[in-house]
Amino acid sequence: MNVIVEKSRFSENVVRLVVEAPDVARARKPGHFVIVRCGEGGERIPLTISDADETRGTITLVVQAVGVSTRKICALEAGDTLTDLVGPLGRATDIVKHDGTVVCCGGGVGIAPLLPIVKGMKEAGNRVVSVLAARNKDLIILEDEVRRYSDEVVIMTDDGSAGTKGLVTAGVEDVIKREKVSEVVAIGPAVMMKFVALLTKKYEIPTICSLNTIMVDGTGMCGACRVSVGGKMRFVCVDGPEFDAHQVDFDNMIMRMKAYDSHE
Repeated sequence: MNVIVEKSRFSENVVRLVVEAPDVARARKPGHFVIVRCGEGGERIPLTISDADETRGTITLVVQAVGVSTRKICALEAGDTLTDLVGPLGRATDIVKHDGTVVCCGGGVGIAPLLPIVKGMKEAGNRVVSVLAARNKDLIILEDEVRRYSDEVVIMTDDGSAGTKGLVTAGVEDVIKREKVSEVVAIGPAVMMKFVALLTKKYEIPTICSLNTIMVDGTGMCGACRVSVGGKMRFVCVDGPEFDAHQVDFDNMIMRMKAYDSHE
C-alpha cells in the first residue's frame, strides 16, 4: 500500500495528493501516468503524474471528484493509504530542444499533467510560454509552479476574473502572432484541445495533445480508450497518452466520451 503523506485542496472537488511511491518517483518521466485503486474491489483509476520528488520518494497526483471512485480518493487524508498504485505507464513526452518557442497550454485540471512537460521543456533549454485557462480564477491551479519553469505565463478566464477574458485559443494565437512558435502542447478538456489543434493547423505548427481523460483500464485490455488518429485506431493507454493533435478525430472522441458522463 502507498501512504498519502500530504493532502491539499485546490477547490471543493479537486485535491492534490503527495503519495509515497519511491520506485515510480525514480522512473517517471513527463507524460507518464499511474493506475491507483482505493479499497479492495475498487475501480482502477488512471492518473497522470503531476510531479515527483526522488529524494522523498513521492509522486504528486491531482484528482478531480467526478464519480464514486474519485470521490473516495479525494476523501482520503494524510496518513491514509491507496490500496494499489502501479506505474509509471504510457509513453513519455518527447522532450527536445526547439529553435523557437514552445507554447504549453492547459485547461482546468489539465494543468496538472502539463506541469512536468513545462518543466522538461524548460530544462531542455527551450523558451516556454505557458497559457493557463479556466472558467474563473478559482479553477486556475498550479500557477506558481508553472511560472517557476516558464519564461512567460498567460492566464485566460471565461469570466475575466483573472488574466485576460477569453478562451485559451485567443491566448495561444496572441503568442503565435508575436513570436516564432515551434511546437504547441495542449492538455485539457477534449473540446479545448480540438480548437487549439484547429488553430495551430492553420498556422502549420506541430501540436501534441494528451488524451488521458478517456482512459479507463490503463493496460489496453478494455478498449474503452480507443481513438482514431490519422485514420487508424489507437489505444490511449498503450499508444499514448500523447498524440499528434492534428491527426486526432476529436469529434468522434467527444461523442464517445459522453458515455462516461456521470449521471449520479
